[in-house]
Amino acid sequence: MSTEDFSLVSNGESLGTLENIQKEINKYKNQYDSLVKDQNIFKDAIDSNKKYAKLFQERREEKKLSLDTDKKKHAEKIEKEVEQQSSVQKEHERLRAEIIRIKEELDYLEKKNDHLKQQTEVSTAVPEKKVVFKGKTEQGAHALSFDVSPRIVYPMEGGTALITFEDVGVARKILSMKEHSVQLGECVINVQVKPVQFLVPGYIEMDTQVCPRRILVSNLPSKLSEDKLLDKLEIHFSKTRNGGGEVEEIDMLHDSGTVVVTFVDDSVAKGLTDQQDHKVEIAKNQKHKVKVTPFLNGEISQLHTRNSVCLRTVQFTAIPAIMEQDNLQDHLEIHFQKAANGGGEVESIIYNPMGHTTLAVFVEDSLEDTQSIDDII
Repeated sequence: MSTEDFSLVSNGESLGTLENIQKEINKYKNQYDSLVKDQNIFKDAIDSNKKYAKLFQERREEKKLSLDTDKKKHAEKIEKEVEQQSSVQKEHERLRAEIIRIKEELDYLEKKNDHLKQQTEVSTAVPEKKVVFKGKTEQGAHALSFDVSPRIVYPMEGGTALITFEDVGVARKILSMKEHSVQLGECVINVQVKPVQFLVPGYIEMDTQVCPRRILVSNLPSKLSEDKLLDKLEIHFSKTRNGGGEVEEIDMLHDSGTVVVTFVDDSVAKGLTDQQDHKVEIAKNQKHKVKVTPFLNGEISQLHTRNSVCLRTVQFTAIPAIMEQDNLQDHLEIHFQKAANGGGEVESIIYNPMGHTTLAVFVEDSLEDTQSIDDII
């Protein structure tokens, strides 16, 4: 069989000669190569898409993580701002309360200042007194204070005696012996010794205010009797031409030698104290200049007490009433005057018999700045 006799049939059609078949093969080969090329292109595209998909996924994760971080930071920022706002609100409330407190304190200080200003406007409600310098000085003169002269009323039990010695050392020696045997004629009595102690003011604060209805009159004439003086003052201060008004009451303060005048109307006293010096007619064609100062009402705001011991006064107890009061007192004084009995010079002595009640008055001791017995009532 010859080549010319060979032929192919494709799809029921004859392909013809070998050359045609070769062409057809090349055609399909080219198509195949093209398909392979396209396949490679698609594969590369798929790989590229996968790569971009992976990158996109990674970017997505990064963005999500960044977004979560931003949300967390934003939430923390909001929480911090809320806390700051709350803190600011609390600080605002604190400052508001502080402003109210300061305002109340300022109101109090303003009232206090007005009160002190009112007091400084008066020339002190203390009447004038003659004073003299005797050479004594002290530290802390800048302190605002006043002295109080003690006058202590001390209740004495029956069968007791109080003896004030001139020397502190004698009183200490007597106290150290605890018990003493005292010779009374032919008999001997045993008396016990103990210190005299009582509470005295250690620190006092007083709130004072000017009384609107009272005045204090000082620098009074000494030649008039008390009744006549009070009459002259009442007549003078009851007249409106003298700046006075209706007088409700007039009293003499014997301890300070001043007079307190109380008016019915509370608008009179201020005008009289502003003028201060007033000439009062005490006899025909004779006038005396008195000083009018405000009357201060005082109220103790603080009082602290302390124990005080009399350094020169000693108390004797368990004294039987075996003779007359004066005789027994004399025997006690004689006994404790003798140095042989541990005693010394006696300044004062008080004996209170059994069954009696006596009040001993203690005053300031000018020798030792302590209390000494002054009198009995």
